[in-house]
Amino acid sequence: QVQLVESGGGMVQAGGSLRLSCVASVRTFSSYTMGWFRQAPGKEREFVAGMSWSGGRTYYSDSVKGRFTISRDNAKNTVYLQMNSLKPEDTAVYYCAAPHVTRGVEAPTTPGEFDYWGQGTQVTVSS
Repeated sequence: QVQLVESGGGMVQAGGSLRLSCVASVRTFSSYTMGWFRQAPGKEREFVAGMSWSGGRTYYSDSVKGRFTISRDNAKNTVYLQMNSLKPEDTAVYYCAAPHVTRGVEAPTTPGEFDYWGQGTQVTVSS
């Protein structure tokens, strides 16, 4: 079982930055692909960014590409999401997630491909 705990959310003005963190309570964190999703009120949960277990591959949704950066520190069991040039439409609850290691999906992007979820952290961007 993998437990994920996000932190770092908050309120920021448009154009500002935030860095989200997600700590995983699992011995083999380095074996897990990690992802970030977000969900705005009344909308479906959407993929934001993902990183392979090795860190060698990162991938993003078109809406955040060039503004957000996903990274990981396997020694700290932590994945990060650096968010720059924030826009009001980035307002949402942000979740980190991980698929079970046996899934074998190279670059998962849909919620159904992830098995473990954090509780979420709110990000609010004011105009």
